[in-house]
Amino acid sequence: MKSIVFNASERGLKDIGWLQSHFTFSFSSYTNPLRNGFGLLKVFNDDFVEPSKGFGLHPHLNMEIVSVLLSGTMNHKDTIGYSEVLHAGAVQIMSAGSGLRHEEYNVGNDEVNFLQIWIEPKLQNINPRYQRRSFPKETRVNQLKTIVSNEEGTEHCWINQNAKIGLGYFTEKTELTYKLNPLNKCVFVFVIEGKLNISGTDIDKRDAIGVWETDKIALHIEKDSSFIVIEVPINH
Repeated sequence: MKSIVFNASERGLKDIGWLQSHFTFSFSSYTNPLRNGFGLLKVFNDDFVEPSKGFGLHPHLNMEIVSVLLSGTMNHKDTIGYSEVLHAGAVQIMSAGSGLRHEEYNVGNDEVNFLQIWIEPKLQNINPRYQRRSFPKETRVNQLKTIVSNEEGTEHCWINQNAKIGLGYFTEKTELTYKLNPLNKCVFVFVIEGKLNISGTDIDKRDAIGVWETDKIALHIEKDSSFIVIEVPINH
């Protein structure tokens, strides 16, 4: 097994007052040649947005873009006809494909915190698509819930890639074994709250670890911890 730790203190930061973005990988004005993604996971941003502020209409092309809303209320509006309001626990995915534009603003009274995740697609130039599911905390207590998968279904969002994303929330100390394909997959685990020990490595709040060349990882989860697990191909 090989692994790399991404400490919260080493992340890039964009602070423009109404927006604080913490970048695990090179993004926007933050460039780190040693942090250009992990496998086909290319962007992992931890964003905080003040009320009434947000991102105006902007384009995307050939990227799978997942947003996980941890707190607050945010809107979504795009050029393929979707317009809705998302609340904490919402997960949305855009297959940008041949191109779309969208906007998102904090439309609530409290700060928004969401995870912005970009994964390279399996197929290029597909028709752009949008999907949203809701995963309230109270419905996934003490479980690792699949929120995004390459397998279609009504319980999660579908992604145009051989990838899977799980969201964990545990109120009790727990041990789990996560199994993966050792030949072409890697796993990225980000701790939202609390603390995990992953195959012998302590991972604290807002830290992350990337693991590869193994068929499983052991997750030792402390009480009152939440985290996200992203499994992606190492390469095309």
